[in-house]
Amino acid sequence: MNNRGAMFAQAARGPVLLITVGVLFALEQSGMLAFSRSWPLLIIVVGVMKLIERLLLGPQPYPPQATGFPPPPQPPGYAARPPAGPPPGGSYQ
Repeated sequence: MNNRGAMFAQAARGPVLLITVGVLFALEQSGMLAFSRSWPLLIIVVGVMKLIERLLLGPQPYPPQATGFPPPPQPPGYAARPPAGPPPGGSYQ
């Protein structure tokens, strides 16, 4: 629930990716490691950064109206709220 840490992780994602790409290209130029063999490291770095963001942000509740989809249909006879007061024609028994 550390929102400041999550914002920092989101802000650091771009620079971390640029540094990673730069290091991979430097390794390519020096002849130590071909970029064609090392590009999966970019996917790993993105995954680690997303994991850090999620860990720092914590679980977030998603309200149903935020999905953009209508609520699912209810079965016949379903009442969203119980009726107020006794049923028509009598009392509860």
